[in-house]
Amino acid sequence: MSIARRTLIPLCAALAIVTLASLPAAAQNVTLRFNHVLGATEPYHLGFQEWAKRVEERTKGTLKIQVFHSAQLGVEEDIIEQMRQGANIGQNTDAARLGTYVKSMAVMNGPYFAETLDEVEKLSKAPSVVKWQQELSEKHGLKVVCFDWVQGYRHFFTNKPIKKPEDLAGLRVRTPPAPIWQESVRALGAAPVAMAFGDMYPALQQRAIDGVELVYNNIPGARFYEVLSTGNETGHIMLINFQVVGSKFFNGLPAESQTALVEECQKAGRATSEKILASEAKTKQTLKEKGMTIVEDVDKAAFRKAGEKAYEVLGLTEAKKQVYSEIGKQ
Repeated sequence: MSIARRTLIPLCAALAIVTLASLPAAAQNVTLRFNHVLGATEPYHLGFQEWAKRVEERTKGTLKIQVFHSAQLGVEEDIIEQMRQGANIGQNTDAARLGTYVKSMAVMNGPYFAETLDEVEKLSKAPSVVKWQQELSEKHGLKVVCFDWVQGYRHFFTNKPIKKPEDLAGLRVRTPPAPIWQESVRALGAAPVAMAFGDMYPALQQRAIDGVELVYNNIPGARFYEVLSTGNETGHIMLINFQVVGSKFFNGLPAESQTALVEECQKAGRATSEKILASEAKTKQTLKEKGMTIVEDVDKAAFRKAGEKAYEVLGLTEAKKQVYSEIGKQ
């Protein structure tokens, strides 16, 4: 082989790499790795897979989503930091964690803040909520794709009946590691213990915690009925989840891919939320058959009143009032 040819081959290869790297996003296939903490049998996982299927079909394969369950890609807080740096990663998260970046967003995770799917839909158009999302993207590098995913109503699951806030006194209840979670559980009467989702079962076995506050559909998948005896229908948080990616990643997508990602997220989220709420009665019956006692006669008025303290402690009372006025809720 001649010297000229030996020189030309690596030069061509280098030029090809540079050219590929400089191609516009529309000319490249992109894969988004999407992480969530729930199990493979949970409704959310199936919903995320449907979202991925629709996006791939709509973009003719130029944008694909790989869904990872059970926090296979890592801890939520670490994933969020990677997203901020531009990684092709997405995360199912909540207003509590996003509130660590834009404080007012945490209000959406407070006690009894939103209580119906109609209210959640109205929130997406509320001027304050739109403004918070813009700040989150522009200042903190996190783009909310949509928050049409409602995981259901969170209740306290313990080893004793809970009917009023005083019944939670002295109980250590697991919460995610974010201020609004901590203060909400504290205001409602329990002692909050920050802990990752995957650590709850062994912590209950070892009695490091006395209970959890979760939605019904979390219980069968994680087999919490084996270590907890009682479900208490406080319904203290209607859990709105946010599907989030890095702003750098989102802004680098072609416009049609951005639209597909958002619109299919909304469609899949609403469909999944409706299925979850419709299935709660069946899930509750399953838990009864597994031996759990379900306490239905909970003093919700007392819990609502107690929950207001969380907003006061975190300085979110005015944000709550403002959003309520925007969506027409008293």
